[in-house]
This record gives sequence, C-alpha cells and structure tokens, in this order.
Amino acid sequence: MPRRFTFRQLEYLVAVGDAGTIARASQRISVSSPSISAAISQLETEFGIQLFVRHHAQGLSLTPGGRRIFNEAKRILDSADALIDLAGDLSDKARGPIGIGALTTIAPLISASIRRSFETNYPDADVTLREGHQVDLLRMLGRAEIDVAITYDLEIPKDISFEPLASLPPYVMLPEGHPLAAKDHFTLQDLATEPMILLDIPLSRDYFLSMLQVAGIRPIIAERTSDLSVARSLVANGFGFGLINMRTKTNLAPDGEKLVFIPLAGEHRPMVLGLATKTTDHRSRIVAAFHDHVQTRVNNSDLPWLPKDK
Repeated sequence: MPRRFTFRQLEYLVAVGDAGTIARASQRISVSSPSISAAISQLETEFGIQLFVRHHAQGLSLTPGGRRIFNEAKRILDSADALIDLAGDLSDKARGPIGIGALTTIAPLISASIRRSFETNYPDADVTLREGHQVDLLRMLGRAEIDVAITYDLEIPKDISFEPLASLPPYVMLPEGHPLAAKDHFTLQDLATEPMILLDIPLSRDYFLSMLQVAGIRPIIAERTSDLSVARSLVANGFGFGLINMRTKTNLAPDGEKLVFIPLAGEHRPMVLGLATKTTDHRSRIVAAFHDHVQTRVNNSDLPWLPKDK
C-alpha cells in the first residue's frame, strides 16, 4: 500500500505533540495554524486513529495510540536527519540547517559577525539566529529549537555539553570624565561608595552581586536594567558605574557619550564564554563545522568583543 503522508506532516505532528497546542507549535516552527491543523487531520484519516484529544481552552493531549505514532514519528525524523548528515559526511561538505542561539548581552556583539563569516565559509549552511536569556537558551536546546548556543558557563545542566572558548575577566565601566577614570585598575573597595548601574538579567545579575558580597560590599544600586545598551548609556551619562565582562571595539555608548573600561583587580571568577549543545553521541557535520569556525576565530582574536591582548 503506497504511503500517503509526508515528512512535513510528521514534523507538524511532532511539533504539536511537543508544544501541547497548535498555536504554540505554529509559533515555534513558523507555520500557520490552519496548515498544521489540516496536516493532523490528514494523518488521522490516513492512519485511521485519533491522534489527539482536544481539550476546550486547554490545548491538546496525545491519545495512547497517538503517543506511539508520535514516538515513531520522532524516530523517523531523527533517522532522516542522520541521512542528511551522512550525505554531508560522504561529500566532505558541511551543509543544511543550523539553529544558533546567543545570550541577549552577547547577540548584538557577535551574532551577525559570526553568521557572516560562517556563511561565507559554508555557503550551503542554512542559518537561523535566536536570542534569549540563559534559561531561554537552555530550554531551546532541550526542545531542539536550536542546535548550539553561544553563552556563559552559568548553571549548565548535566544533559547539556559546554565547550569553553574564552575566559572573560570583569571590567569596571565608567564615564570618560569620572574622577576615577584615570586609574589603571580598580578594586571593589574603590567602588564601595559609588552608585551602581546593575545589569539585571538572570544569572549575570547573581554573578556580579556575588562578587560584591564576597568583598563585603553592599552596592548602592542607582538603576537596574535588563538591556546592556541602556546600561552603557546610563553609565556614560554619569548615573553610576557598571560591571561588565565583554568589552567592545568602541568606547562609545549608544547615544555617543564616551565610556572607559578598566580591569578589576583581585581574585574574581571570570565569565567563561563557550558553545553549549545538547549532549548526544552524534554531532552533525554542520554543528561540528560551526564549533571549529568559532574556535578558529577566537584563537585568532578575531571577534568584536575579544581584546587583542586577551
């Protein structure tokens, strides 16, 4: 009997099974809800069973038979992906889709540059970019919404592999005209009475505050912001100092005011930037190529956020 369903329909089935609603699946895979709904109905007709139970205002749940079909569909799709990887290996060419995530503070500095150089070296790569906080990126990795995340070594779970790229020590960020801006380095005690602009994002916030706590300093937090660009502008306009691990090529805040970055003296744990992937026995050729590409750029000090004297 000829098969009358497609891989695309199986992808929609798996997306709905993972998401729990057609609307959420539609957002994740960028396909219209009517198209997904029609595919599910066609599969139910083809298989002759009900795949989902529809709950009013509470989404969908797989039937027992639907769960078995769902699991087999995932296995089939994984096998199809493995065939694509095998073809790439045999042709000695990295190609195909790759989803890359980047931490929100890193994305503006690194995503576009890495994507451009990677696509130049691997023209058959089909790159999509996502950004988010650490929790978002780890969730996206777990759901296979992205293949790799550029992020820090903060609370990495056991089922995620993390490969370090660069160790980034903390810097003090000050406006150019600040009385302390001429210093070669700072200790945290130098900043004890200064107002602070806190980069208030999950995990990074805890990292910076723990440094102050260990030094016995209770910070005078003048402003909190989850946007690094806003933090840079607030500092540049004299509202307080900032702590940061990632310097940039320019010393200008977004509004054109000048900033100064000064190393923080003392024993402080650096942020370790790296690539996070879902732990697996098989890494696709395109993901392996991305790892090698980024590592090469780091080794050559060829990234906007990486000082030449790292």
